[in-house]
Amino acid sequence: MNLSALLSKTVIKHRFSRDGRATGKRRALQEGHNLTVLQVTPELNAGGVERTTLEIAEAISRAGGLALVATAGGRLEPDLKTAGGELIRIPAASKNPITLIANAFKLAKIARERNVQIIHARSRAPAWSALLAARMARVPFVTTYHGIYNAKSPLKTFYNSVMARGDAIIANSEFTREHVLANHDVMPERVTAIPRGVDLDVFNPEKIAADDIAALRVKWGVSSSQCVILVPARLTRWKGQMVLIEAARMLNERRPNAVKIIIAGDDQGRRAYTQEMLSAIKAAALQDVVSLVGHLRQMPLAFAASDMAVFPVIEPEAFGRGAVEAEAMGVPVIASNLGGYTETVVEGQTGFLVPAGAAGPLCGAIERMIDAGAEKRTDMGRKGQERVRALYSKTALQSATLAVYQRVLSQADSRKAAKAPAQPVL
Repeated sequence: MNLSALLSKTVIKHRFSRDGRATGKRRALQEGHNLTVLQVTPELNAGGVERTTLEIAEAISRAGGLALVATAGGRLEPDLKTAGGELIRIPAASKNPITLIANAFKLAKIARERNVQIIHARSRAPAWSALLAARMARVPFVTTYHGIYNAKSPLKTFYNSVMARGDAIIANSEFTREHVLANHDVMPERVTAIPRGVDLDVFNPEKIAADDIAALRVKWGVSSSQCVILVPARLTRWKGQMVLIEAARMLNERRPNAVKIIIAGDDQGRRAYTQEMLSAIKAAALQDVVSLVGHLRQMPLAFAASDMAVFPVIEPEAFGRGAVEAEAMGVPVIASNLGGYTETVVEGQTGFLVPAGAAGPLCGAIERMIDAGAEKRTDMGRKGQERVRALYSKTALQSATLAVYQRVLSQADSRKAAKAPAQPVL
């Protein structure tokens, strides 16, 4: 039995408990919660999906609502608590169909008991559980389309389609919205582009001490004559770290030790890829030029200690949060001319765009940034900062998402009213 049939059969067999829902509603009202949203995401480790989950949890909590997050958990659990969210631990990262069904029943039970008004899914595998739970609990289903998913077979196309089954679909950029409309049979009005946001209180260069910047550059082994290039992304091939290492080899042949490249991110178990990078660094004699430093918790400080940020992806990135975080810190950006970066990086003003997968042009762009000098880099950084403050703030993301929730709830109320039997005239 395929996943679609299994989900359908489960919905048919399930019997909804009105008493449980009523109890949950009374409890929610007694606790004073105005809006209860259950977000579902695989894990709470570093990444744009996780950060956006926390930011929306914060917005719900500040609005007086209850922010539930069903997830397998991770290093950002303390951050969720700080944001006012409540963690519900389930194996949400699993793709096992039996686990997906079990998760659906758990989520439906939670939705009834906690008077959940919206279930919001942020990744494909747990979205199938969330969709089924929403149907069982009879609550609206919202999705956020965070990535540009490959669809190389009919099965993969079906698997991806869950992200376009929401009563409302949030796309994290205009590029992503166009992708959704081109690849799924959905009405345009159901798809809203809401760019990821940056917390401008956190990513604020004025809050970074010069002594902390100097200490980090010493820790990284940066000499006074070197430009620091920060490459923040999880370690996976499509993020383009291998292209960057080849560009560094070219650059080092022409300008020995002109830069210090900091590759920051987790490999998330991809040890073979990490080893491949280390071997390439050793083969090119770049051990003193390129450093793999793992996950960095203090990203504002890392950007402040850098002269430029590079995002050499070889596949389209739906948005590319790192670029706007760099720009918020006044750091110019070099990125592949793909996906969301074409929206967030303005060629020649806030940084440079280069062909994807091409080490030569990437090396050339780095040289251009070096030759521009500190004053020009500062000017580019200022322009990027102004643009982020105008277009990509965290508060704009939060307000726009809450507006989608309210619209979905209003539409659901209208549908219920239309189906309600007419009251007898006395």
